Amino acid sequence: MSGAPLIALKNVTKVYGQGATALQALKGIDLTIEAGDFVAIMGPSGSGKSTLMNTLGCLDTPTSGEYLFKGVHVETLTRDQRARLRRLYLGFVFQGFNLLARTTAQENVELPLLYRGESAKVRHAAAAKALQSVGLEGWEHHTPAELSGGQQQRVAIARAIVSEPAVLLADEPTGNLDTHRSQEIMELLWGLNVDHGITVLMVTHEPDMAAYAKRIVRCVDGLVASDTPNPHPAGLKAEVA
Repeated sequence: MSGAPLIALKNVTKVYGQGATALQALKGIDLTIEAGDFVAIMGPSGSGKSTLMNTLGCLDTPTSGEYLFKGVHVETLTRDQRARLRRLYLGFVFQGFNLLARTTAQENVELPLLYRGESAKVRHAAAAKALQSVGLEGWEHHTPAELSGGQQQRVAIARAIVSEPAVLLADEPTGNLDTHRSQEIMELLWGLNVDHGITVLMVTHEPDMAAYAKRIVRCVDGLVASDTPNPHPAGLKAEVA
Protein backbone atom coordinates (compact mmCIF):
# COMPACT_ATOMS: atom_id res chain seq x y z
CA MET A 1 0.00 0.00 0.00
CA SER A 2 2.26 2.75 -1.29
CA GLY A 3 1.73 6.06 0.47
CA ALA A 4 -0.31 4.52 3.29
CA PRO A 5 0.46 5.73 6.82
CA LEU A 6 2.40 3.47 9.15
CA ILE A 7 -0.54 3.38 11.57
CA ALA A 8 -4.19 4.34 11.10
CA LEU A 9 -6.98 4.06 13.68
CA LYS A 10 -10.49 4.52 12.32
CA ASN A 11 -13.39 5.01 14.76
CA VAL A 12 -11.76 2.70 17.32
CA THR A 13 -13.74 1.96 20.46
CA LYS A 14 -12.88 -0.13 23.51
CA VAL A 15 -15.44 -1.31 26.04
CA TYR A 16 -14.55 -3.21 29.22
CA GLY A 17 -17.27 -5.28 30.87
CA GLN A 18 -20.93 -5.63 29.91
CA GLY A 19 -24.32 -4.19 30.73
CA ALA A 20 -24.68 -1.59 33.46
CA THR A 21 -21.06 -2.01 34.58
CA ALA A 22 -19.58 -1.55 31.10
CA LEU A 23 -16.83 1.06 30.82
CA GLN A 24 -16.22 2.67 27.44
CA ALA A 25 -12.53 3.60 27.56
CA LEU A 26 -12.28 4.64 23.88
CA LYS A 27 -15.29 6.24 22.20
CA GLY A 28 -14.30 6.47 18.54
CA ILE A 29 -10.62 7.29 18.06
CA ASP A 30 -9.34 8.47 14.68
CA LEU A 31 -5.56 8.77 14.52
CA THR A 32 -2.94 8.58 11.78
CA ILE A 33 0.78 8.14 12.44
CA GLU A 34 3.41 8.38 9.73
CA ALA A 35 6.71 6.53 9.74
CA GLY A 36 9.35 8.61 11.52
CA ASP A 37 6.85 10.53 13.63
CA PHE A 38 7.37 11.34 17.33
CA VAL A 39 4.00 11.59 19.07
CA ALA A 40 3.31 12.45 22.70
CA ILE A 41 -0.04 11.23 24.00
CA MET A 42 -1.33 13.25 26.94
CA GLY A 43 -4.50 13.48 28.99
CA PRO A 44 -5.87 13.31 32.53
CA SER A 45 -6.35 10.05 34.41
CA GLY A 46 -9.21 8.10 32.84
CA SER A 47 -8.89 9.91 29.50
CA GLY A 48 -8.15 6.70 27.58
CA LYS A 49 -4.48 7.38 26.83
CA SER A 50 -3.25 4.11 28.39
CA THR A 51 -5.94 2.10 26.58
CA LEU A 52 -4.96 3.84 23.37
CA MET A 53 -1.31 2.95 23.94
CA ASN A 54 -2.19 -0.69 24.68
CA THR A 55 -4.21 -0.80 21.46
CA LEU A 56 -1.39 0.73 19.41
CA GLY A 57 1.02 -1.78 20.97
CA CYS A 58 -1.20 -4.74 20.04
CA LEU A 59 -1.51 -5.60 23.74
CA ASP A 60 -5.28 -5.09 23.52
CA THR A 61 -7.81 -5.29 20.69
CA PRO A 62 -10.51 -2.77 19.77
CA THR A 63 -14.15 -3.56 20.53
CA SER A 64 -15.00 -1.97 17.18
CA GLY A 65 -13.34 0.09 14.47
CA GLU A 66 -10.23 -0.50 12.40
CA TYR A 67 -6.52 -0.57 13.29
CA LEU A 68 -4.23 -0.70 10.28
CA PHE A 69 -0.48 -1.27 10.70
CA LYS A 70 1.37 -1.01 7.39
CA GLY A 71 -1.99 -1.59 5.73
CA VAL A 72 -2.73 -4.80 7.68
CA HIS A 73 -5.98 -4.93 9.68
CA VAL A 74 -4.65 -5.66 13.17
CA GLU A 75 -8.14 -6.12 14.62
CA THR A 76 -8.59 -9.23 12.47
CA LEU A 77 -5.34 -10.92 13.57
CA THR A 78 -5.19 -13.88 15.93
CA ARG A 79 -3.40 -13.64 19.28
CA ASP A 80 -0.36 -15.40 17.80
CA GLN A 81 -0.30 -13.10 14.78
CA ARG A 82 -0.45 -10.02 17.03
CA ALA A 83 2.41 -11.45 19.11
CA ARG A 84 4.45 -11.92 15.94
CA LEU A 85 3.72 -8.32 14.89
CA ARG A 86 4.95 -7.11 18.29
CA ARG A 87 8.14 -9.17 18.05
CA LEU A 88 8.96 -7.96 14.54
CA TYR A 89 7.93 -4.32 14.60
CA LEU A 90 7.41 -2.97 18.13
CA GLY A 91 9.61 -2.14 21.11
CA PHE A 92 8.32 -1.21 24.58
CA VAL A 93 9.70 1.03 27.34
CA PHE A 94 7.89 1.29 30.68
CA GLN A 95 8.05 3.66 33.64
CA GLY A 96 9.19 0.88 35.97
CA PHE A 97 12.13 -0.32 33.77
CA ASN A 98 10.99 -4.00 34.17
CA LEU A 99 14.54 -5.37 34.23
CA LEU A 100 15.41 -8.81 35.62
CA ALA A 101 17.15 -8.07 38.93
CA ARG A 102 19.82 -10.79 38.99
CA THR A 103 20.61 -10.48 35.30
CA THR A 104 23.29 -8.30 33.72
CA ALA A 105 22.54 -5.40 31.42
CA GLN A 106 23.79 -7.48 28.48
CA GLU A 107 21.52 -10.40 29.35
CA ASN A 108 18.51 -8.14 29.89
CA VAL A 109 19.00 -6.57 26.47
CA GLU A 110 19.39 -9.97 24.81
CA LEU A 111 15.99 -11.24 26.01
CA PRO A 112 13.89 -10.23 22.96
CA LEU A 113 16.39 -11.97 20.67
CA LEU A 114 16.37 -15.06 22.89
CA TYR A 115 12.59 -15.24 22.41
CA ARG A 116 13.17 -14.97 18.67
CA GLY A 117 15.52 -17.96 18.76
CA GLU A 118 18.61 -16.05 17.64
CA SER A 119 22.04 -17.63 18.19
CA ALA A 120 24.22 -16.57 21.12
CA LYS A 121 26.66 -14.89 18.73
CA VAL A 122 23.92 -12.79 17.12
CA ARG A 123 22.42 -11.91 20.52
CA HIS A 124 25.75 -10.82 22.00
CA ALA A 125 26.65 -8.61 19.03
CA ALA A 126 23.23 -6.97 18.79
CA ALA A 127 23.03 -6.33 22.56
CA ALA A 128 26.51 -4.77 22.61
CA LYS A 129 25.52 -2.48 19.73
CA ALA A 130 22.25 -1.48 21.43
CA LEU A 131 23.99 -0.73 24.73
CA GLN A 132 26.59 1.33 22.92
CA SER A 133 23.84 3.31 21.16
CA VAL A 134 22.34 4.32 24.52
CA GLY A 135 25.72 5.29 25.99
CA LEU A 136 26.31 2.23 28.18
CA GLU A 137 29.40 0.73 26.60
CA GLY A 138 31.44 -0.75 29.45
CA TRP A 139 28.39 -1.40 31.65
CA GLU A 140 27.38 -4.68 30.00
CA HIS A 141 28.12 -6.89 33.02
CA HIS A 142 26.48 -4.75 35.70
CA THR A 143 23.18 -5.81 37.27
CA PRO A 144 20.31 -3.31 37.74
CA ALA A 145 21.25 -2.88 41.44
CA GLU A 146 24.63 -1.56 40.30
CA LEU A 147 23.08 1.03 37.96
CA SER A 148 21.42 4.39 38.56
CA GLY A 149 17.77 4.93 37.64
CA GLY A 150 18.78 6.71 34.44
CA GLN A 151 21.14 3.89 33.50
CA GLN A 152 18.45 1.30 34.18
CA GLN A 153 16.07 3.14 31.84
CA ARG A 154 18.83 3.22 29.21
CA VAL A 155 19.14 -0.57 29.53
CA ALA A 156 15.36 -0.82 29.11
CA ILE A 157 15.56 1.32 25.96
CA ALA A 158 18.44 -0.78 24.61
CA ARG A 159 16.32 -3.88 25.19
CA ALA A 160 13.44 -2.23 23.31
CA ILE A 161 15.57 -1.33 20.28
CA VAL A 162 17.82 -4.41 20.08
CA SER A 163 15.42 -6.03 17.61
CA GLU A 164 15.46 -2.85 15.46
CA PRO A 165 11.73 -2.12 15.77
CA ALA A 166 9.84 0.23 13.47
CA VAL A 167 7.97 1.70 16.45
CA LEU A 168 9.04 2.40 20.02
CA LEU A 169 6.17 2.70 22.51
CA ALA A 170 7.17 4.48 25.72
CA ASP A 171 4.75 4.63 28.67
CA GLU A 172 5.80 7.41 31.08
CA PRO A 173 9.49 6.64 30.35
CA THR A 174 10.72 9.42 32.66
CA GLY A 175 8.15 8.96 35.43
CA ASN A 176 10.67 7.53 37.93
CA LEU A 177 13.54 9.87 37.09
CA ASP A 178 14.72 13.29 38.26
CA THR A 179 14.69 16.27 35.90
CA HIS A 180 18.28 15.88 34.67
CA ARG A 181 17.95 12.14 33.98
CA SER A 182 14.57 12.75 32.35
CA GLN A 183 16.11 15.20 29.90
CA GLU A 184 18.88 12.70 29.12
CA ILE A 185 16.33 10.00 28.33
CA MET A 186 14.24 12.35 26.18
CA GLU A 187 17.32 13.42 24.21
CA LEU A 188 18.12 9.74 23.73
CA LEU A 189 14.60 9.07 22.40
CA TRP A 190 14.93 12.13 20.15
CA GLY A 191 18.17 10.73 18.72
CA LEU A 192 16.62 7.31 18.10
CA ASN A 193 13.79 9.04 16.25
CA VAL A 194 15.85 11.49 14.19
CA ASP A 195 19.06 9.53 13.61
CA HIS A 196 17.68 5.98 13.39
CA GLY A 197 14.21 6.67 11.96
CA ILE A 198 12.36 4.90 14.77
CA THR A 199 8.78 6.09 15.16
CA VAL A 200 8.23 7.04 18.82
CA LEU A 201 4.83 6.95 20.56
CA MET A 202 5.02 8.20 24.14
CA VAL A 203 2.46 8.53 26.91
CA THR A 204 3.38 11.27 29.37
CA HIS A 205 1.67 13.67 31.78
CA GLU A 206 4.70 15.99 31.85
CA PRO A 207 4.55 18.97 29.44
CA ASP A 208 8.35 19.35 29.56
CA MET A 209 8.74 15.79 28.23
CA ALA A 210 5.95 16.14 25.67
CA ALA A 211 7.80 19.20 24.34
CA TYR A 212 10.33 16.82 22.73
CA ALA A 213 7.65 15.34 20.45
CA LYS A 214 6.85 16.49 16.93
CA ARG A 215 3.12 16.09 17.61
CA ILE A 216 1.06 16.28 20.80
CA VAL A 217 -2.18 14.30 20.94
CA ARG A 218 -4.48 15.07 23.87
CA CYS A 219 -7.11 12.57 24.97
CA VAL A 220 -10.21 13.55 26.93
CA ASP A 221 -13.04 11.17 27.87
CA GLY A 222 -11.98 8.46 25.41
CA LEU A 223 -11.66 10.78 22.43
CA VAL A 224 -8.85 12.70 20.72
CA ALA A 225 -9.54 16.26 21.86
CA SER A 226 -6.64 17.77 19.92
CA ASP A 227 -3.80 16.71 17.63
CA THR A 228 -1.26 19.52 17.36
CA PRO A 229 2.04 19.69 15.51
CA ASN A 230 4.97 20.96 17.57
CA PRO A 231 7.04 23.14 15.23
CA HIS A 232 9.88 23.62 17.73
CA PRO A 233 10.59 20.30 19.51
CA ALA A 234 12.86 20.52 22.55
CA GLY A 235 15.14 17.88 21.02
CA LEU A 236 15.83 20.20 18.09
CA LYS A 237 16.77 22.98 20.49
CA ALA A 238 19.12 20.62 22.34
CA GLU A 239 20.81 19.72 19.04
CA VAL A 240 21.37 23.39 18.19
CA ALA A 241 22.71 24.08 21.68
